[in-house]
Amino acid sequence: MQMQAVADRWANRRQVIEADIMAKMAAGIADDLATTALLATNKPVIVAPAMNHKMWHHAATQRNVAQLKADGIRVIAPTEGGMACGEFGIGRLAEPVAIVAALKQSRSDRPLHGKRAIVTSGPTFEPIDPVRFIGNHSSGKQGHAIAAALVEAGADVTLLSGVKDIPVPAGVNLHYTPTADMMLEASLEGLPVDIFVAAAAVADWRMTHVAPNKIKKHGKVTKLVLELLPTTDILRTVASHKKRPSLVIGFAAETENLAEHARAKRLAKGCDWILANDVSGDVFGSD
Repeated sequence: MQMQAVADRWANRRQVIEADIMAKMAAGIADDLATTALLATNKPVIVAPAMNHKMWHHAATQRNVAQLKADGIRVIAPTEGGMACGEFGIGRLAEPVAIVAALKQSRSDRPLHGKRAIVTSGPTFEPIDPVRFIGNHSSGKQGHAIAAALVEAGADVTLLSGVKDIPVPAGVNLHYTPTADMMLEASLEGLPVDIFVAAAAVADWRMTHVAPNKIKKHGKVTKLVLELLPTTDILRTVASHKKRPSLVIGFAAETENLAEHARAKRLAKGCDWILANDVSGDVFGSD
């Protein structure tokens, strides 16, 4: 019991130290050996903090994180899980594999070192009511694999995903965006970047009105009519944006006239590349 108490006190103290040292780094304070070495180094610096989730989300900590990033320091954000203080939330130290991936990514000899990329992945789920949605069979595997490859090539990658039940590639910054509007908003907030890869199978339609409660079958009613509106085209919006990335890549999932439809889509969307996939067979969800 005594050893456990000592371990708990040290874990709590470590969280305070990590928040404190990031604050000193952001302010340029050098009052001990660690901060002096950090201020004097001419080598890349990466920090992988872990702390109580309330400390991590505090405005002061987020302000310090933003300053560190602006200063060129790579921040490997903590993940969600149980913490040494006994609470649960975003503040748990990133997994070792993610930290190693970030170290590899920081190597300047990688072809995309210093480049920033956004990748969209998976389907979107446009709600009909609290239990039903409009979606598709996309698994997210393609987009996640592209994000992993970009990280391996040295890019700083943000992954906007409609799914969260497949493994997140190491070194990727994941944002869960289950609807087209959420994915669009996150895409625009992430600009400017150098590369934008729209691999997500975004739903083309959404409800004009989402029912607040589950839609029931009543009496002899045999038909349900859904009134739909088109979703905003994320690829076209990014490709025509004033902060347009240098390289904008789209996908064409087609069941017929593959090359013809893909060429027309590239011109209509205004993107640089289109990757055309024939999805007429057993494609979605496969490896």
